[in-house]
Amino acid sequence: MIATLRDGFRAPLRPRWQSLALAALFGVLFAAGQAPLGLWWIALPALAASIWFASAERWRASTIWIGFATGFGYALAAMFWIVEPFMVEADVYGWMAPFALVLMAAGMGVFWAIGYGLGAYAGQGPRSRALGIALGMAASDALRSYVFTGFPWVLVGHIWIGSPVAQAAAFVGPLGLSLITMLIASAPAMTRGMRMPAALGIVGAALVVLVGLWLGGVARLNAPVAPRPEPITLRLVQPNAPQNLKWLPEYRMKFFQRLLDLTKADPAPGQPKPDLIVWPETAVPFLLDRPMGGLEMSTEAANGIPLAMGVQRSQGSRYFNSLAVISPDDQIEALYDKSHLVPFGEYMPFGDTLAKIGITAFAAQVGNGYSAGPGEKLLNLGKLGHVAPLICYEAIFPQDLRGFAQRPDWILQVTNDAWFGTLSGPYQHFAQARLRAIEQGLPLARDANTGVTAMVDAKGRITASLGLDKMGKLDVELPPSLPPTLYSKLGDAPFIALIVAALALLSIFARISIDPTGRRS
Repeated sequence: MIATLRDGFRAPLRPRWQSLALAALFGVLFAAGQAPLGLWWIALPALAASIWFASAERWRASTIWIGFATGFGYALAAMFWIVEPFMVEADVYGWMAPFALVLMAAGMGVFWAIGYGLGAYAGQGPRSRALGIALGMAASDALRSYVFTGFPWVLVGHIWIGSPVAQAAAFVGPLGLSLITMLIASAPAMTRGMRMPAALGIVGAALVVLVGLWLGGVARLNAPVAPRPEPITLRLVQPNAPQNLKWLPEYRMKFFQRLLDLTKADPAPGQPKPDLIVWPETAVPFLLDRPMGGLEMSTEAANGIPLAMGVQRSQGSRYFNSLAVISPDDQIEALYDKSHLVPFGEYMPFGDTLAKIGITAFAAQVGNGYSAGPGEKLLNLGKLGHVAPLICYEAIFPQDLRGFAQRPDWILQVTNDAWFGTLSGPYQHFAQARLRAIEQGLPLARDANTGVTAMVDAKGRITASLGLDKMGKLDVELPPSLPPTLYSKLGDAPFIALIVAALALLSIFARISIDPTGRRS
């Protein structure tokens, strides 16, 4: 493959620039399927067009180029929000923004190139290459979910979040959704050269699968759910502290006072008193181990109600991004240290060495970056049950919810999405958190500094929310849990094994019978 890539930079293996531009346009259109637009009916035909285009290429290197261009255009359109963190301190970091966007898009393009390349190698002719690209892109999504600590943001199957089709994630998870999406999109390209009846049969089968998933999702959404034996009410507090002001000395106490005021507010008439109050990620202007009266002020505002706060803490020379549950008498009842940190944002690889030359993590507020906690940990909140804590970025990893010794009763995510701006980033982050609820069959309470703060039921539906750039609180009842889903029991391993096996079988059979059309390289 390396030789193919090297040769691929030279014509005719590299497609014409016009062809690459067209492929990038397909990628841009595919991005319309992601939040906040969610236009899957534009995304799916665009993906089908890219596969049709790529599978018709004569040379393997050309197929890889088409994959790279599609992924590059896709990332540019879907993840342009990545420039927002650099604009928080634009005078210092703003110059990096365009480089970050282009490099990130190129990196995403490499994963798409790998996916299309696997398809090109597994298949032999246009039809088997189309099937191979579908399998290869599912493999690429799996690769992106795990290598280098993983980055499963805007996976192919995420275009269904918000539609009934997303309910399939309870059975097949995000990689299964990606595989199904790719197989449906590849159907038209697999009909190339077929007689009309056979072609209609394949496309019709793909449509039947899509309609079946849609109707099955509707049925699952409409199925009754047993109520929670004892109601639990949460107060989710959203202080709306802009990132460029949040840590300025003249604003710290102002935003802290917002938290206190929202916390001590009376419930609406007729509404019960909250059982737990939640503050977002890194909400307070003090360290947990050096509160300087901050804990007493917090519990006084909570007025006898336990308080879960996002807080930084130190231990020797190490600093942690944590979630602490504080009892009414100022004691730490439960503590979780974020374990899946954001590379370059919250920690730097070889950070201790790089700190000596002034290179530190981008988003960490203390030290040279955060240290990772020991891993997944349930918080025992007594009558409120066992809670799976997720801090910000951790909600994009379905595997992080499968490492507990026992099944959680619900999921709690605290986050600070002010870094992501106000366009697509916060909505994509929220959409992925909703998918975690579907996969696990568990309700998810989400508390965000600037939004979106929300309660999500075990089927991914939003029961209450507070939008972006709004200050306020939500007093909401925690929805009931569902029985363990198939995906919560099996995880990704069966689908990764299935994808690998299918690619191997395709590679064998395409060479001996199914699609014997040869190619030059």
